[in-house]
Order: sequence, then C-alpha cells, then structure tokens
Amino acid sequence: MYGDPATIRKILTELGDTWAVVGLSNNRNRAAYGVARVLQRYGKRVVPVHPKAETVHGEPGYASLEAIPFKVDVVDVFVNSELAGAVADQAAAVGAEAVWFQLGVIDEAAFDRTREAGLTMVMDRCPAIEIPAL
Repeated sequence: MYGDPATIRKILTELGDTWAVVGLSNNRNRAAYGVARVLQRYGKRVVPVHPKAETVHGEPGYASLEAIPFKVDVVDVFVNSELAGAVADQAAAVGAEAVWFQLGVIDEAAFDRTREAGLTMVMDRCPAIEIPAL
C-alpha cells in the first residue's frame, strides 16, 4: 500500500541520485550505515543528516536538511515514526522530489501530506532491499 513497485522504481531510477539520509551517523551498528553503503554502491550520492553532522562514507554531514547547500532529490528517513512526519515536511520545504520512510517508519498523515504536496513517497520499505531487485 505504501510502496507499489512503480513508485519504488521511479524513486530509485528516475528522481535523481542525491539522497539525504536522515539519521545517518558513523555508528556501524545502525541500519542507516549499511543502507547508505548499498545506496552508494548503486551510484547514489549519500548525504548524512544527523545532529552530529559527521562525515560518513566519505560524504560530509549536515545537522539538518535545511543546512544542505545543494539540491537533494530523495530524503531517506531513519528516525522513529513520531519524528518522521516533521522530516517529511522539511523535505517538502527544501524542494526534495521524494521521501522514503524506512522499514517500521510509519506515519499515515505524513504520507498523505507529502503526496498532497506533490512529492513521491514510499513508506515502510528499504531501498537496500528494493534496489538490487531492479
């Protein structure tokens, strides 16, 4: 329901290769770290977004989406569901084309708002699982 194959394919192949990964830090035990590495292997530029603003996988980090000084195509969200809606709203505000909520990140109101704002959105899916299938 939140990630039909056509929408998943569109985000992964058509909407651009700059992905802001919200919640990405140098903690190798977090899912965001491994997913970001997979995205890079498939040619995506991964931009870490985390309060620590750490450099991860060779890419400088930013404390917020608003702090990124260039266009972001997709915002990949690794925060809990209670915080995810605000991140989706920020993604729309900075001009992203798509929002991707990771496995277990669910906010139906944010899903509706984001799509109504004209962004493409997938929720409760993982691009590291979906991209190899393409």
